[in-house]
Amino acid sequence: MTPAAESLLKQPMDLPEAPADESRSKRSTGTVRPMERADLPAVADLFTRTFRKQNRQTDRDLAGYLETVFFSSPLYSPEVGSLVHLNENSTIDSTILAMPIEYRVHGRPVTARVLCAFMAEGKSGAAGAARLARMLRAARQDFCFTDNASPVSADHWVAGGGLVLPIQSLEWHRTLRPITAGLDAASRKAPFLAKLPIRGLALTLDRLIRRSKTSFAAIPSEGTTSSSVSLDQFLEQAQGMMERFCVHPVFSKVEFDWLIAAAKLNTALGELKCRNVIDPQGKVIGSYLYFGADRGNAVVLNALCHEHQEAAFVAQLFADLDSLGYVSAQGMAQPFLMNAVLRQRHLVHRHTGYFCLVTRHADLKAAAIGDGFYAGGLASENWSRLLHDF
Repeated sequence: MTPAAESLLKQPMDLPEAPADESRSKRSTGTVRPMERADLPAVADLFTRTFRKQNRQTDRDLAGYLETVFFSSPLYSPEVGSLVHLNENSTIDSTILAMPIEYRVHGRPVTARVLCAFMAEGKSGAAGAARLARMLRAARQDFCFTDNASPVSADHWVAGGGLVLPIQSLEWHRTLRPITAGLDAASRKAPFLAKLPIRGLALTLDRLIRRSKTSFAAIPSEGTTSSSVSLDQFLEQAQGMMERFCVHPVFSKVEFDWLIAAAKLNTALGELKCRNVIDPQGKVIGSYLYFGADRGNAVVLNALCHEHQEAAFVAQLFADLDSLGYVSAQGMAQPFLMNAVLRQRHLVHRHTGYFCLVTRHADLKAAAIGDGFYAGGLASENWSRLLHDF
């Protein structure tokens, strides 16, 4: 990571202890308030107990990572940040982790709140969670969403006046080299498999399989090509292609740079890369941003194209990932790409979490129900280590 990128992620080595001021404790008892940096050690412990019950202790880097993601964004303010609930003992028993993302809604700027984790502990935590949920009802929110809600959470979103978007609640998974992809998936559940010298054999078997069953190979559209591009070039193309949607991320340069720097911390997913897709006349028709692990799985974060170019764009995207040697690929389902993605062989859709949103703005809700809404990738939590690490 460059020094400029590192400067965007303010992550001090030592976090301050929570103040022991008695008057503050009395003020915060039984209340909901914005999360503060002093809360991070307690929130990290609560996260571990809630989502990583097999861990005996909290990862020592987790509190610092939480500070990076939830306090260092250039858009951060307490009004659009995370919330905590303190019980009668002034202990944090429930928390909503949230970060801001700037959106444009029918031309006007709106700061959305992306909810990344909702956790509670014990009876007081359940009561606190209910209070936190009431704070996020549609009537109070300009725009608030998550792409990883559980069924119970999704029900609460709907009860609070929100929406569940069924297509964005799916991930597509394309298999390119079935034996190696299966081995990699098994290794994630049984890490000892990754230490065995059998991956070379799996790749050899895949070459044999692909000769006899050619449908595993991804075929590009005739005459379409692609090229690797810089992050700045991707940003320039993406901003233009998002104009087809009446609700879409802004991706200002300062926010985009921060998001990229934060996403690059997730080294387990591989290197962050971008490519343009070019039609036979030399015009750029699409761009995509993805994590690529060496000869492993490719995680497509953002895939955008001009209208009526979806089929050629998607075909080239998969052909690229195939030619680059990836064994599989995955990404969030998007309504405008759905028809083109469904034309791929050896592709399935999986549900891992609900995409839910709440808003008090009728025009935003109408766009989300229709085809004028774009979210996901960098403008979500797909890149976060909280989903893949700790």
